[in-house]
Amino acid sequence: MPLARLNKFISRRSTAENEIAPSEPVAIAAARMPDGQRAYVIGDIHGRKDLLSSLLERVAEDRAQREGAEEHLIFLGDYVDRGPDSSDVIDMLLELKQSEMNVITLKGNHEAAMMSFLQEPMKGKRWLHYGGDATLRSYGIDLVLAELTEEKIREAGKKLKRNLPDSHLRFISSLEASSMMGDYLFVHAGIEPGRPIDDQKEHDLLWIRDDFLEHTGLFDKVIVHGHSIIPEPEFKDNRIGIDTGAFYSNILTCLVLEGESKEIL
Repeated sequence: MPLARLNKFISRRSTAENEIAPSEPVAIAAARMPDGQRAYVIGDIHGRKDLLSSLLERVAEDRAQREGAEEHLIFLGDYVDRGPDSSDVIDMLLELKQSEMNVITLKGNHEAAMMSFLQEPMKGKRWLHYGGDATLRSYGIDLVLAELTEEKIREAGKKLKRNLPDSHLRFISSLEASSMMGDYLFVHAGIEPGRPIDDQKEHDLLWIRDDFLEHTGLFDKVIVHGHSIIPEPEFKDNRIGIDTGAFYSNILTCLVLEGESKEIL
């Protein structure tokens, strides 16, 4: 074969071999983790250090009873607001990141709102009304919502910048919006139906609700999410919801995924 034709043949073959076949939709019954991998997925914590401590003890007990696997601890966001111990929760997560487990901490809409307040308190002041006042208190800043003025909001922003440890700011600033493992996509809120997974907007990953929750068709991955409070974990054909409203229900949920198994701890 002439050299020019040989080069074209090799080029076409290489391109064909590197093409990725379109993903097939995945139903929950068939979804599985990669071999030798186990994930512990924890829902919205919202400042409940007490519940997180208890649940991590349960995780430790579960790990001790199972055969060895590479273990992942995945948090779906909303670590701050509403509960009393947002600052302590972040301290716990930072400590966990030093452990032998692979710890993945995703961004929730409450962390995004907190960052908006830090960047510009007046533009981000809505954060104060859906739990941000509790986060401020955990950093030693008292603010009475009924007595808010522009001056008090701006002063609270300045105090938060002073009181927030650098490690906490780095943590909040570096959170990722999603993570993928096996047949699962882990996000805080959900995804926009009809849009490819690799083309999702971060705002939807953090904030979407009805359009995602009411969608009955399958996605390219089973979506594991928090954000939308439910009385008990919800297993649908296309998604698993695990936000059980810890800040008021006293129930913080952990989903355990291994092989084709899906269990609630």
